[in-house]
Amino acid sequence: MALVRNPRFARWFAKYGARNEARGNARLRAELLDGLTGTVVEVGAGTGLNFRHYPGSVGAVTAVEPEPSMRAFAERAASEVSAPIQVVDGMAQALPLDDASVDAVVVSAVLCSVADPREVLAEFRRVLRPGGELRFYEHVLAPGLVRRWAQRAAAPLWARLMGGCRTDRDTLATLRTCGFEVVRWREFVFPPGARFSLVGPRIHGVAVPR
Repeated sequence: MALVRNPRFARWFAKYGARNEARGNARLRAELLDGLTGTVVEVGAGTGLNFRHYPGSVGAVTAVEPEPSMRAFAERAASEVSAPIQVVDGMAQALPLDDASVDAVVVSAVLCSVADPREVLAEFRRVLRPGGELRFYEHVLAPGLVRRWAQRAAAPLWARLMGGCRTDRDTLATLRTCGFEVVRWREFVFPPGARFSLVGPRIHGVAVPR
């Protein structure tokens, strides 16, 4: 069993985490998963907000979630969709999967939350088949010195309150230094029109192992 327990955050996220879906997050999730085929592992599945967006071309999804309360919400969400999703316990840095066993890895707000993104990306490379891809949608470091200072100043408290989320990471650079070629990406602020939010700066795209 993964030793990750944060039931208070899980309850908060289950109650409020979906509020941004109607503001555009649902469309971004659908875009993230569009065109996927074969066998997929979604790492850090949370409450299962991605599940209803998996296309019919996906043969099987292993949804890995280490937090028990989150996992219970994800299991409920999986039972309500037609996609073939199995929710399992596990950690991002030690996935319960064989080498070269999946066609795609999917992450949403995971690389901003794990202790060591480099270790996790190495694990993603391990489980991806040749030609496989990483689909990512992440909170990232803001442009501009003042906004970056604000993110970094707030990072320790924010991470404690929000399930480990670090909003001050340069995920694009980390992907590139960890052996991934980022073949498609875009950076934006969410929700649209937000003047500033610690989690407003986002990156969304596709990477493949080099």
